[in-house]
Amino acid sequence: MGTAHNEFFIMNKRYTLLLAGILIFAACNSKAQKTPSMQEENIQPSDTTLQEATFGAGCFWCVEAIFEEVKGVKSVVAGYAGGQEKNPTYRQVSSGSTGHAEVTRIVYDPSVVSYEQLLEVLWHTHNPTTKNRQGADVGPQYRSVIFYHNDDQKIIAEKSLKKTDQSDLWEDPIVTEIEPITNYSRAENYHQNYYENNPNAGYCTVVIAPKLKKFRKEFSHMLKDS
Repeated sequence: MGTAHNEFFIMNKRYTLLLAGILIFAACNSKAQKTPSMQEENIQPSDTTLQEATFGAGCFWCVEAIFEEVKGVKSVVAGYAGGQEKNPTYRQVSSGSTGHAEVTRIVYDPSVVSYEQLLEVLWHTHNPTTKNRQGADVGPQYRSVIFYHNDDQKIIAEKSLKKTDQSDLWEDPIVTEIEPITNYSRAENYHQNYYENNPNAGYCTVVIAPKLKKFRKEFSHMLKDS
């Protein structure tokens, strides 16, 4: 992170125990301020042949890193949705007081990957049975949520949740929320492509890398060509 960026936000550190020692890493709920020029982004993809999906599944750094590798996905953007305020800052969202969830906006080609397949990836790559929590990331901003963009997505998401809940994928009941997309805005620039830009950061090596390894093994048939 360049010196210029430090003028706009302050990063807090979270700490976790790993194996026999203490590993310090920059967690996803570090604090930041959005630049005044940041505006709510139009959530419609410019190419009418493309569609979009918006998921919340804990830290958006993790979700973004996974879906960026899915074949047929054209772009993944970290953002916020579902809260009471428009264009909140990361500092506001991280407080848990705005009602927003950290989300990823996924623009994809439905002729290559379906909405059902994206949901399958979602169910397998986060824990949808823990309310307002993913691992060490705790708070309503980390809740499991599917924000649908139309009635078809709502129906598909409800069927997918029911089917997954009745399977043996997760022992506990799924608590994922399904709600219409509201108050979506793009997150600050330093959140975008976080894993790609910071692969050696503590949170990336401890949390994201193991998730990616498991995902690549289980969904090798859905990965983009190298």
